[in-house]
Amino acid sequence: MKPVWIIDDDKSIRWVIEKALSREGILFKSFSTAQEGMDALEAGEPDEPQVVISDIRMPGASGLDFMQRLKTKLPATPIIIMTAYSDLESAVAAFQGGAFEYLPKPFDVDHAVELIRRAIDESRREAPQDEAATTAPEILGSAPTMQEVFRAIGRLSQSHATVMITGESGTGKELVAHALHRHSPRAGKPFIAINTAAIPKDLLESELFGHERGAFTGAATMRRGRFEQAEGGTLFLDEIGDMPADLQTRLLRVLSDGQFYRVGGHTPQTANVRVIAATHQALEERVKQGLFREDLFHRLNVIRLRLPALRERRDDIPLLTKHFLAKSAKELGVESKRLSHVALAFIAQHPFPGNVRQLENLCHWITVMAPGQSVEVNDLPPDIRGDNANTSVDSDWKRALEREVTASLARGEKEIFDGLNKSFESALIVKALEHTGGRRIEAATLLGIGRNTLTRKIQELSLDAGGREKDE
Repeated sequence: MKPVWIIDDDKSIRWVIEKALSREGILFKSFSTAQEGMDALEAGEPDEPQVVISDIRMPGASGLDFMQRLKTKLPATPIIIMTAYSDLESAVAAFQGGAFEYLPKPFDVDHAVELIRRAIDESRREAPQDEAATTAPEILGSAPTMQEVFRAIGRLSQSHATVMITGESGTGKELVAHALHRHSPRAGKPFIAINTAAIPKDLLESELFGHERGAFTGAATMRRGRFEQAEGGTLFLDEIGDMPADLQTRLLRVLSDGQFYRVGGHTPQTANVRVIAATHQALEERVKQGLFREDLFHRLNVIRLRLPALRERRDDIPLLTKHFLAKSAKELGVESKRLSHVALAFIAQHPFPGNVRQLENLCHWITVMAPGQSVEVNDLPPDIRGDNANTSVDSDWKRALEREVTASLARGEKEIFDGLNKSFESALIVKALEHTGGRRIEAATLLGIGRNTLTRKIQELSLDAGGREKDE
């Protein structure tokens, strides 16, 4: 086993870490300056480090200088940077230099040992291969619902038909629209996208159809709209359900006869464009409410593709997580993080109301913020862990229970039923007694059990009644 290198000019700090590592049976080698450590690296020290824990500021060369040399000689070796100067610049410099973790002084010895153990585990793993290959699939998914989407894209590959894509926000509707375009006869022509809900009503008409010079104040030149920009290709109209009524009429005319007029224009323009529309809303309901034209709905709804929510394809979460972590790592120029089996099982039970987009954002957060390369449940953001009592995750106690069971199974725990059942009964009884001010008869009545049963459960569960029994 290779040693842990300790580098600090403070003899007392070295002594504390040495004693802690000795108790844990971890080999170590100490240096009083960064220069000593660098000399050992250059000399090809036979006991090269498995992990390094180094102070940041020392006489002569700094911990950052040593880290730079270490990354040149042994790039895969984790280094923990210690500092008594808990300032932003030190933390940023440490992480930018490739530190495994940043440890402010004074530190808890057990916490330091825990970090060193995690770093040792990290150093034993083989360097991962580049998973963010340029040939990555456009859309990922092995769930049956996604396979149906893939089959539909394949069937439509030689079609010019109008397509309506429905699904919750964040499910990847624009990705599917891109795929439909790339695998169509129009692939060599432009793909133009516009979010009709993101543009003010008085500007949307000009965005779609363009305008002539002098058509309105500020129209100094003629401008081609999105229909003309997409000539011969595909126009993707996102959030079509929010389109204003008067523009719905103009869009219907384009779809019907292939012609339109620029704003302020009198010469008809011809549109050779395939329209793909998308919405997260139930257009049938908006038609019934008079908010969307029925004839336009039928014009757009030639072929409908429904994208499943992420909670409907949980089996895809590990695959997507691996892909997004690799993607984020490549964008940031860092090594890809890896989730432990427990952490991956934990997030697989998260409801992800923001769907795939939310999972991608989570993976980016992990890449930037999670300490070390191996990510555990405690390294996840608070809203995913459920630390915020106001989140929708915590409001759904059944979902929280499912996550707890999944995590317990992943940890290899046994007798899960008895343990969780006792926790469940304890919570019921304690809260009922708090509600009744300790009155057992009233609490038993509210819980729907007998008073003797309640008393027996209090004894079996070793609950402290706290002298709140006012009915005796």
